[in-house]
Amino acid sequence: MEHVKNLTRLGPHPVGSDALDLAVEYVLTASENIKKTAHWEVDVQLDFFHAKSGANRLFSGLFKGKTLVYSDLKHVVLRILPKYLPEAEENAILVSSHIDTVFSTEGAGDCSSCIAVMLELARGISHWAHGFKKSVIFLFNTGEEEGLNGAHSFITQHPWRSAVCLAVDLEAMGIGGKSGIFQSGSDPWAIESFARVAKYPSAQIISQDLFHSGLIKSATDFQVYNEVAGLSGLDFAYTDVGAVYHTKNDKLSLLKPGSLQHLGDNMLAFLLQTATSSYIPKVKAMETKEDEGHNRIVYFDVLGTYMVVYRQHLANILHNSVILQGLLIWTTSLFVGGYPATISLCLSVLSVFLMWIFSLSLALPVAFLLPIICSSPVPYIANPWLVLGLFGAPAVLGALIGQHIGYLILQKYLRTVAFRRDPKHIRVDLIKWEAERWLFKAGLFQWLIVLIVGNFYKVGSSYLALVWLVSPAFAYGLIEATLSPMRSPKQLKIVTLVLGLSVPILISAGLFVWLMGAVTGIVVRYDRNPGGTPEWLGNVAIAVSVVAIVCLTLVYLLSYAHLSGAKESVILATCAVFGLTLMVVFAGIVPPFTNDVARAINVVHVVETTGIYGEVQNPVSYVSLFSSTPGKLTKEVESLKDEGFVCGKEKILDLVTFTVNYGCYSSADSEHGWSELDIPILQVKRDLKMDVRMTQVSIDTKVSTRWTLAINTREIEDFKFEGNSEELVPLGNKTSVDGWHTIQFSGGKNAPMKFEITLFWFKNSTRPARENEQHQQEDFHLLLKLRTDVNRITPKTARVLEKLPSWCSLFGKSTSPYTLAFLSSLPVEI
Repeated sequence: MEHVKNLTRLGPHPVGSDALDLAVEYVLTASENIKKTAHWEVDVQLDFFHAKSGANRLFSGLFKGKTLVYSDLKHVVLRILPKYLPEAEENAILVSSHIDTVFSTEGAGDCSSCIAVMLELARGISHWAHGFKKSVIFLFNTGEEEGLNGAHSFITQHPWRSAVCLAVDLEAMGIGGKSGIFQSGSDPWAIESFARVAKYPSAQIISQDLFHSGLIKSATDFQVYNEVAGLSGLDFAYTDVGAVYHTKNDKLSLLKPGSLQHLGDNMLAFLLQTATSSYIPKVKAMETKEDEGHNRIVYFDVLGTYMVVYRQHLANILHNSVILQGLLIWTTSLFVGGYPATISLCLSVLSVFLMWIFSLSLALPVAFLLPIICSSPVPYIANPWLVLGLFGAPAVLGALIGQHIGYLILQKYLRTVAFRRDPKHIRVDLIKWEAERWLFKAGLFQWLIVLIVGNFYKVGSSYLALVWLVSPAFAYGLIEATLSPMRSPKQLKIVTLVLGLSVPILISAGLFVWLMGAVTGIVVRYDRNPGGTPEWLGNVAIAVSVVAIVCLTLVYLLSYAHLSGAKESVILATCAVFGLTLMVVFAGIVPPFTNDVARAINVVHVVETTGIYGEVQNPVSYVSLFSSTPGKLTKEVESLKDEGFVCGKEKILDLVTFTVNYGCYSSADSEHGWSELDIPILQVKRDLKMDVRMTQVSIDTKVSTRWTLAINTREIEDFKFEGNSEELVPLGNKTSVDGWHTIQFSGGKNAPMKFEITLFWFKNSTRPARENEQHQQEDFHLLLKLRTDVNRITPKTARVLEKLPSWCSLFGKSTSPYTLAFLSSLPVEI
């Protein structure tokens, strides 16, 4: 915690800032002290690595269609190994995290906490490594927040890179809580080793499934180690209170020492285990696709005390076995039961379908209602427990109503069947009990379908379906099922429910709580183009998630409610909880945001040059206010009445990496704090129109060492990019998104500010008039779009930031501008 205090005391320390130089110097000094106090048989090697310019081009996730260029990055690299075992240098475990923060936060969680844990791990390892068979490299990098550039510069430039056989990345996507594994590499050895020795294991493969699906819009250094170097390993992250991510509230006062202790205990045990092992993990390039498929791992922890790990080939055996047995049992039972049993199954499945329909029908309207009746469409951000009342209560009520309607239809059919068999001796209680049993078995059928689908697509988190199917089925078969057709059905026993649901709840309850917390945290910043998506969309995501959890897990429990007399109590309780929660939210008793969980806001002083190329370009200056959090900016602007802000969707602001479709802007008193000498220059140096047109453009970013350039790939087939007469981006292998390829550049104080880009046009490029009109509307009439960022607070911006409510916070991201941004462009018809 002392390390965290000292790093956060420096304030925000983004790439290129004086504060980052001080942070790097602090880590360097701490590393030197570790070297001085190491065991006499342990060799501690320290390298202050100054990375050269480079280009990081990833092809998946957030980085598709981008080239991330960097320069003048400084890292602290510490290698620890036994003195008298030279071969330990040849195989190393890399432990990595980043020192830099975004410009809006001191970064207590992201990632000063990781750096602090790494320093303590290095100190501990320096007294143990005399028994190691591998070396351990601790990489304290910079540039991660600007596009994983620190990891890329190390893995492509540092002389120790070739020795790395395993990579471990430490990250934070919230502040505090457990630091859990949320993705792993193709070689299962690392996670199997972790499971054997971790004191308090925290790992869920469902987070890896969500991360790889793209639902979580983020990336970590692990992507570079895995995609560029082919390394396997582990990726850890804190995820509690995700709403504070990259805001001012990622601060020391919210970080709990127990979170650091949890990560440190687990990592120390893991490093002592893996560094003393003689096993050498394989790199991805050495594996066939078949090997990789069999080696994929399924993992999850049970209450943070025990970890279950097994490989995909075992998962295939388990899943296929259960699926075949399930299908065999259902087929046999339907064959024995005949036509009535088949109809009963269909009607019981109908009850499940009605559960989903009614649950969605009651929960989704709340998603659309909240933006209308509340000051914020997401009033639960600071108090996530409100989700239970706003969405959980109607979801449960709808599930009960839907299942009860299915129960009545099923009961009516069973009564008809009984009447046909023996119209004189119909027992109503037996019909009700039989209907109750069919509802319980419908839950088994639902999870069987989920397991079949998950197994077909090889989804790692299909283990949840396995647990929720096998355990209740075992309990039902043990206590309720009978082989004798002469025995009449009885009411389901409570012990069946307890026995059947104990294991699934123990395994997945914490997971579902984490999942809802993660989804709630994402909603704060899900609108990547502010105003571009409906305000209710985040609520819909929450509602659907809650409904899915309710309908999947309560299907067994609710089947007991129809005969127990609990229906009325459940209905009254859910209505009361929903009504009370809605009243609290509507009255504003519980605020949507607080000083500790703020709304993400961006205040940017924009200087935009307009006009036709070759003419005098008159700069237009204004301050823009926008938010990636759903909702209008009405309350925020109330505190800025004398600043002349106008809000709406009339003025669309293109910031190159994203578009502000709704925001507020003010041109009043915006001429100060910047100079025309700061405006970047795009100048055509040469334009050769031959078989293939070639255009050479010089770029002068003036005072900015962080900028973004978009190239129109509807017109440009390829390009090469140079800085300081050094080729940074060669020809070939360009991808694009929505017709643009983007270069993001970030560097230190000594990074270059003058560049050249050579554009190669499509041969005989012609654009029909109608298409050209569409291009004009979508900015495809521009050839290049440039945004340069300056970490400077102008007088106008300073007043706005001072007057904003305390529950607002600047939000930082690699694609977001700093507080001062200059916009320039070149038209296609240059």
